[in-house]
Amino acid sequence: MQKDESTDKLKWEAWAERHTDPADVRKKDEALDGTIVLDLSQGNFAGLFCSSTLGEFGAKVIRVEPPGGDVARKYSPFGLKVRDTGFAYIAEARNKYHVTLNLETERGRTLLSSLARKADFLVETFPADHLDRLGVGYRQLSRENPGLIYVAINTFGLYGEEASKGRRSSDVVAQALSGLVNITGQPENGGPSEHAVPTKHGNWMAWYSGGGFASFAALSALHFRHRTGKGQLIDVSEAESLMRFLDYNCLWYHALGKNRERVGNFDPAVFPYTYVRTKDGYTFLAGFSDINWFALTSIMGNEDLRAKFPSIFERLKLENEKQIFEALETWAKEFTSDEILSRVQEYDRTVGKGVVATGRVNTPEDTVNEENWWKRKVFKKIIDPYYGEILLQMPPWKMSETPPRVKTVCRPVGADNDYIFSKYLGIGPSELSSLKEEGVL
Repeated sequence: MQKDESTDKLKWEAWAERHTDPADVRKKDEALDGTIVLDLSQGNFAGLFCSSTLGEFGAKVIRVEPPGGDVARKYSPFGLKVRDTGFAYIAEARNKYHVTLNLETERGRTLLSSLARKADFLVETFPADHLDRLGVGYRQLSRENPGLIYVAINTFGLYGEEASKGRRSSDVVAQALSGLVNITGQPENGGPSEHAVPTKHGNWMAWYSGGGFASFAALSALHFRHRTGKGQLIDVSEAESLMRFLDYNCLWYHALGKNRERVGNFDPAVFPYTYVRTKDGYTFLAGFSDINWFALTSIMGNEDLRAKFPSIFERLKLENEKQIFEALETWAKEFTSDEILSRVQEYDRTVGKGVVATGRVNTPEDTVNEENWWKRKVFKKIIDPYYGEILLQMPPWKMSETPPRVKTVCRPVGADNDYIFSKYLGIGPSELSSLKEEGVL
């Protein structure tokens, strides 16, 4: 980045905003400009998220759906759709050209092979050997395009006992297999028995973690190709991706032969480190080290609680955590989340020892209306010619030279057939019409 003496004296926050402001992205380069992605994912948001990420950095993403559209377009709360497309798909259809191909037909597979010869990345989410059996898997496509980076994502990976059964990807199954669900939810001895069950994550955590790791791998493979000219096969299991978030749990089992139990709002490693009810909702409170515990109990005005559990060793016993939690919630319910934040900040200003972490638990409404996120341009209202006004979350990265961006929202099924097949394969209107009549498009 060139030296900008006019901004050298700005405060750091103002300097960082000026150089990474998303409002200026169209003036800057795109890191993946000139690359082409074929997204063949079906009924799977890991693939959609992977190609969204590559598209945000400037890749041209060609979304290949079956004639009639991908079933993922139907995933939406209560079946709500905008022009026959669900909210979930609209969120991840960004920056994509949409074409149709029937891969069950020989002509459809021939057209895919022709597109793959011009592509840098191919993303697919079929069962392990599905495309290989059709003759358009990595082994076949890489012969014609040795530089192709082929990203295969599904719950079970490309080999192993489960992969060989040909099962289709499922976010909830991947969550369950990862082991993460088993430690999420209320503890067996912490409340009514009907609540003491493993709890799935409220969002598609396995799909999104799988898609995120897949995009990291794809970019690493692109760097390797710059050095060697070689593409490669990338095998991503959504279950294994989510497993990567298990922090110390597998090591704990290996070392001690014990499974971590569900602890709900308790914690076997640090406490207090929990969510408590407030006058207007819930907030997070953390004061687990001795100095933080002193600060938290001082803010609460509860010296007796501090004296009862003076060290972290007492505070980590489950029966003691329950007593501490009850005291925290009894106190917190007298205040709003913002009032608790103000008390913590006042303590930091006047005493300055033992920082206490706190933060309101936001609903989606709270999140969307949070002024801080609008200042950072996390959200943007876009007027789309097909879908009307859409509120989208913008890319989470702020970058000074090659920032990501959202250029388009969503396209109807097959909207770009004419453009893509004409531009890349030289197919004219009459042949396109014939292909449609034959059920290829």
